[in-house]
Amino acid sequence: MNQATTIAAYLREKLPFAPDIALVLGSGLGGLAEQIENAVIIPYRSVPGFPVSTAPGHAGQFVAGQLAGKNVLCMQGRFHYYEGHDMAAIALPVRVFKALGCRALVLTNAAGGVNWDFNVGDIMLITDHINFMGANPLRGTNDDSIGPRFCDMTHTYTPELQEKALAVAKKQNILLQKGVYLGYMGPSFETPAEIRAFRVLGADAVGMSTVPEAIAASHCGLPVVALSLITNMAAGMAGKRLDGAEVIEIADRRGPVFQKLVKGIVEVL
Repeated sequence: MNQATTIAAYLREKLPFAPDIALVLGSGLGGLAEQIENAVIIPYRSVPGFPVSTAPGHAGQFVAGQLAGKNVLCMQGRFHYYEGHDMAAIALPVRVFKALGCRALVLTNAAGGVNWDFNVGDIMLITDHINFMGANPLRGTNDDSIGPRFCDMTHTYTPELQEKALAVAKKQNILLQKGVYLGYMGPSFETPAEIRAFRVLGADAVGMSTVPEAIAASHCGLPVVALSLITNMAAGMAGKRLDGAEVIEIADRRGPVFQKLVKGIVEVL
């Protein structure tokens, strides 16, 4: 068995059900896990061979239970390349979700707005991404039992799930922006010059996560829908210094709206 299969077997013994939907909650967005009913909590540190999250605002635990009538397995906190994790570790949870039989993955993050038409507090549906992290989670020997050596990325963010997300947002009267997410290594914020370059490249938002997870999901055939909460305008756009505490503050403030949207999407998946 590969590592993902081994961890999935361990989690299967701890869970009272087989999860249908997997969720990854980003910086300041972990509050959705508190709405999960009949919750079973499994700290990452208790799972043999599983990494530990060190990012601010990340609880570092699985929360399993029922959300919007679906059996879900939620990551309350994720792993980032800037923490020192290698790309294989970042891809591991996605492969565990697939091994557990999850049929869809919901990715969320806090991001900086690059598009001048965006405002702080907006929510963006990720339609595509640019990998500017300088690394790929599929590097190295390929495990053909997980996915192909050369992974097609044409529909990384599943079009059918995007349509469902847009329909939920319309029903809830939430403005859901659409755009391209650029993954940046971090942990330093980007420079104003980099943001100008990213805008030319076609980026609408920038952040330090999500891209490796989406690549891993595409590789193993796990459908993905991904959302960014725009918690700040990127460097050089607002005429002020960037602060990680502000990111969490805005995420907390917009949390109820964001959580309602994600919950509605889970309901229709």
